[in-house]
Amino acid sequence: MITPLEIQNKEFKKGLRGYKEVEVDSFLDEVITDYEKIYKENIELKDKLSMLNDQIKHYDDIEDTLQNTLVVAQKTAEEVNLNARNKSQQIIDEAEEKARQIIEKAHQEVVEIQKEYEDIKKETLVFKMRFKTLLKSQLESMEEYFDKQDIKNDE
Repeated sequence: MITPLEIQNKEFKKGLRGYKEVEVDSFLDEVITDYEKIYKENIELKDKLSMLNDQIKHYDDIEDTLQNTLVVAQKTAEEVNLNARNKSQQIIDEAEEKARQIIEKAHQEVVEIQKEYEDIKKETLVFKMRFKTLLKSQLESMEEYFDKQDIKNDE
């Protein structure tokens, strides 16, 4: 690309029927001024383009980071959800096991109480029979005693 300085330093040879030097110089001055503006604007636009490309890269990096963060957050949420489900299932399993143990213990207590009841019932029957036997024996002894007394008194 031609620089404004190269345009300014360009010299043309004079010919027989050449252009008017003043008009050519004046036009070249205008061309130099406009070209210099365009040249500077081109440099500024390239700088701006470079800066915008850097910003785009920065925003692309941010987008990648956000996407990675979202993926990690989603995985973490899924893990938390899975852990919560596992924990709740574990709590349910433990509660069911405790309930089963409580029911089993209550059933064993009922069996023991029934056994005690049967034992007490048997003991009561045995006691009743012995007491009846004792009473009968005492009654017989008393009758014998009184019968003997009656015989002595009759004598």
